[in-house]
Amino acid sequence: MEKLTFYALSAPEKLDRIGAYLSERLSRDVARHRYGYVCIAMEALDQLLMACHCQTINLFVESFLTMVRKLLEADKPNLQILGTNSFVKFANIEEDTPSYHRSYDFFVSRFSEMCHSSYEDPDIRTKIRMAGIRGLQGVVRKTVNDELQANIWDPQHMDKIVPSLLFNLQQEEGVERSPSPETEKERESPVELTERCFRELLGRAAYGNIKNAVKPVLMHLDNHSLWESKTFAVRCFKIVMYSIQSQHSHLVIQQLLGHLDANSKNSARVRAGIVEVISEAAVIEASGSIGPTVLEVFNTLLKQLRLSVDYELTGSYDSFANMGSKVIKVHEERQLQEAVIKTVGSFAYTLPPYQRSEVMLFIIGKIPVPGMYPALGSANTGVEGSRMIQVMLLKSLLQVTAGFQSTNILTALPTSFLDPLLSFTLMEDAEIRLLVLDILIGIIDRHDNRHKFSPVRIISDISVLKLKVDKCSRQDNLFMKKHSQRLYRHIYLACKEESSVQRHFESLYTLLALICVELANEEVVVDLIRLALALQDLALTEEALPVYTRCAIHALSAVYLNLICQLTTVPTFCQHVHEVIESRKKLVPFLLPEDVLVESSKIPEKLEKVEGEVLFVQTKIAEILGGSGYNTERLATAYIPQITDEDRLSKRKSIGDTVSLQLEMESRNSPEKEQRSTAEQITFETLKQAVVDSVNVEELERERRRQVVERFQTAPFEEIAAHCGARASLLQSKLNQIFEITIRPPPSPSGSVGNGHGPSRSIPVYEMKFPDLCVY
Repeated sequence: MEKLTFYALSAPEKLDRIGAYLSERLSRDVARHRYGYVCIAMEALDQLLMACHCQTINLFVESFLTMVRKLLEADKPNLQILGTNSFVKFANIEEDTPSYHRSYDFFVSRFSEMCHSSYEDPDIRTKIRMAGIRGLQGVVRKTVNDELQANIWDPQHMDKIVPSLLFNLQQEEGVERSPSPETEKERESPVELTERCFRELLGRAAYGNIKNAVKPVLMHLDNHSLWESKTFAVRCFKIVMYSIQSQHSHLVIQQLLGHLDANSKNSARVRAGIVEVISEAAVIEASGSIGPTVLEVFNTLLKQLRLSVDYELTGSYDSFANMGSKVIKVHEERQLQEAVIKTVGSFAYTLPPYQRSEVMLFIIGKIPVPGMYPALGSANTGVEGSRMIQVMLLKSLLQVTAGFQSTNILTALPTSFLDPLLSFTLMEDAEIRLLVLDILIGIIDRHDNRHKFSPVRIISDISVLKLKVDKCSRQDNLFMKKHSQRLYRHIYLACKEESSVQRHFESLYTLLALICVELANEEVVVDLIRLALALQDLALTEEALPVYTRCAIHALSAVYLNLICQLTTVPTFCQHVHEVIESRKKLVPFLLPEDVLVESSKIPEKLEKVEGEVLFVQTKIAEILGGSGYNTERLATAYIPQITDEDRLSKRKSIGDTVSLQLEMESRNSPEKEQRSTAEQITFETLKQAVVDSVNVEELERERRRQVVERFQTAPFEEIAAHCGARASLLQSKLNQIFEITIRPPPSPSGSVGNGHGPSRSIPVYEMKFPDLCVY
């Protein structure tokens, strides 16, 4: 062998003849079953290949590959393994010169076949499969970096390679038990080898090849119904996400979303499996970027949510008879909906705050408002469908706002987001109201204080809560100046809802407490105290409300004033609040949160008239706080919510009613009602008329211009001068009128307002008379 190697190295041009001779010998020996000689020939070829790196090695390689092919085509497993080992050695050689005419198609097919080997003896079967995997790894290494080779990323190759690898990844359960502990230490298991090979393949994928590499994975999971069990699908995509370059990860997400769309009429378990995989992939992808289509991701997920609700309520995937045969299981659809909502949260968690704000606006824009966007709820599902979608989308929104830390509350809660969100607090549906409160709490709570306010109880010293309080920023003050009255009004009206339960009042307390801790300046504190006292009055005066609701409002008012008085640190205010609370403990314990806002509330069947020392007194509080520099006048005036058209409702089934009512109110209250004619019916004729009219208007305009030009060309100078002078004097008179209205002397301190003609009035410049010579 040494002599042969020396000869080949000293006369490289003879390499191809040496290769041809060895190849011929090997073919003969394989045919005559002389396996000893086969091994010797293969050994010789391997050593020559490793030793010779000259320019002419290409011709020798052809003979070598022919022999490997011969071995792989043989029936004997040992020959197949021998051939594979030689090929793997060859694959690891870095060649100096490119090869123009080498084809690896046979090797891809044969190694893929070996990966699926079903030989009777399990040990030999494992060896063949592992040889197949190593062979595929060799093919990938050999071709992936060589521009001249057949493109390994073509679907025809990928559709063989990827399923072969996934098939072996799946065999984990069956294979792990067969090898004994000693052999396990000696060698890698097929599953580990497969995973390594799969990772290497994906790691080499460039931007344009990701699609071809991921598509066979999706097809394999479809064909073998592996979405439903989830675990294997999740494992595959974890390998994919961790192996590819992070900047390409959004492509995988896009393909998964496309696949989810394609399977939208498949069973709920399949869709839930895909959604679960998307959710896991999104978390991994956080290190990269979600890519250019953030809203597209959420759009697809929300579309699936809407479809799922439709399927659940209509009971079929399609109106066609052949599809209707599939039975829809409600609990599976519910699981899918939960999975989608969780996935929305996973995605949102990876986004920076500014993109999260966009997504929040996007989702709130999708929430169907019956009457306004009836098309969003499907025609077959009606009101119940709209309600379910509202709940699902609000749950998604809650997921997006979880952990949302925005430094600027104005950008976190813009008017376009706050308006529709607050209008949901006026809905009759208790679940929707609770979700909206939780969303508001999530956004306002920037220092993670929310959990410190539950369970709701009276605390004599709030320092034990260890609240994180920052000074209010300018943006916070602006936000409260702009939106505080609406917030108070909605909280006030939410307390009046008869269907409210313990959770509602706990959330209302948390929201109020957070406003106090996060956003309160002196003015806001005054308003919050007025609101708490107004809630007490509400519970006293609204006798139509259920006993539980009235007791709960009293308890809410008490616990909230207890919090505020300790935050304001005015000792006399604290004293008054504590006195009232002590009186309640003795006389009416059912007006405190410890008795009302608990699982088994202890409330009387009928609420007797509450009066005297168990009530907070507005005048007394105003007097106390006035001494500490608070606005006494404002404190003494009772808080009355600004009733808007939005609130003039007896019962609201949906926001749709609110909207139609608003429109009705507008039309009823508007001063121009007399002039406003009934809405004109727009028909084809009216549109046609409008088009014709616009043509006529253009003609008239053209005619007018022509006349003006003609007049200036033909009329005498005096006439033109007179015409222009008249226009100028008209303009002057109009200006004089405007100045007369706008420029008035300031009101005098004595209170008598100057009427513009007093003796002290100076002449404005525009009224001064200049000689004609000075005027151009």
